[in-house]
Amino acid sequence: MLTCLLISSVGLAQSLAGVTLPDAATVGGQTVTLNGLGLREKYFLDIYVGGLYLLHPTHVADAAIAADEPKRVVMHFTYKSVSKSQMLDTFKEGFGSAATGPHAASISKMAAWVPEGGVKAGDQLSFDYAPGAGTAMVLNGRVLGTIAGAEFMKLVFGIYLGPKPPTPELKAGMLGA
Repeated sequence: MLTCLLISSVGLAQSLAGVTLPDAATVGGQTVTLNGLGLREKYFLDIYVGGLYLLHPTHVADAAIAADEPKRVVMHFTYKSVSKSQMLDTFKEGFGSAATGPHAASISKMAAWVPEGGVKAGDQLSFDYAPGAGTAMVLNGRVLGTIAGAEFMKLVFGIYLGPKPPTPELKAGMLGA
């Protein structure tokens, strides 16, 4: 019986492109479950493995975005390095027209948290949302800053799960589709 439990719990962790993410994480003091993994590729290069953690797993993007409950998007970088400039270009692309709308100041604040040296292979950058606290940008376990509000969370999670994700394959993988 114990062997069956150990095998089943080990089987819950998921791997993709040589990256294994744990089956659960803690966000806002609550346990969230790995919903799925997707690979972000650009110009035929693997950039990062993205993982989506939800309190209530779902395959429905709108439900994942709208849920006002603890959740996380994590990017485990596999590419040798992504510069601050490249990260900021990606933010600009992801946030789109929102970068000049009512969330412009929050987006600028978040962009300022990107480390001068960018990120490198093995780094994990996540966006952790906890109701009442907001969306935290976390690099390798260190909180870089937090932006309050559920509307900003929906904007951030919409980058990955909305109608224009970095790639359709990344979105589908994160949704476990």
